Amino acid sequence: MSDANLDDMEEGEAPEAGPKKKKGGLGALLPTLLKFAAIGIGALLFIVTVSVITYNIMNDGGKTQTNVTDPQSPYIGRKPIFSWYTDIGTITTRAQDNLSVSVVVNLGYDQADTVAYSELSGRKLELQDFMRQYFARKSADELQNEEKLKTEIKEQINKRLLENARIRDITFTKFDVMEAF
Repeated sequence: MSDANLDDMEEGEAPEAGPKKKKGGLGALLPTLLKFAAIGIGALLFIVTVSVITYNIMNDGGKTQTNVTDPQSPYIGRKPIFSWYTDIGTITTRAQDNLSVSVVVNLGYDQADTVAYSELSGRKLELQDFMRQYFARKSADELQNEEKLKTEIKEQINKRLLENARIRDITFTKFDVMEAF
C-alpha cells in the first residue's frame, strides 16, 4: 500500500485482506437475461403494431372488397321503395308461335328522381309501342321466364328510350299468354 493510504488508517486497523467477490455467476447473468427479454418483447410489440396498422391501411380500415349481387341471396338488404309509373296500360299483341300476350307493365324509379315521372309521361306512346313490339318478338319459351323479360325490358328502356331517368324495377300486374284463335 502507499503511504497515503496508511496515513488514512487509524492505528490498529489492518488493511483489508479479506476474500474479494468475483463478479459473474448467476447474479450477474439474471439482469442481462431480463434486459434481452424486455428488448425482445418490445421488438415483438413494435412489429405487431406496425403490421396491424399497415394491414388496416391496405384494406381501407377492414371494409370488404366484394359486394354480393345475387338477387336470390337472403343476405342482401331489403329492396328500396320505388315510385311507380303505371300509365302504360294493358298491352295486347300477337307473339310468335301463334300466341296472344296481354300484359300490364309498371316501371319503378327512384323516389328522389324528380324528372323520371315527367320523362316517362312524355314518352308514354313510345313506351307502349316498345312494349307491343317487344312482346311480339318473343316465343313461347322466352315468355316462360318473367325475370329475364323484366331484366331485358329494363335494360332496353334505359338504353334506348330514356335520357335522364333510370328504371330500377319492373312489375307485371297482369301477364296472360294464350293461344290465339
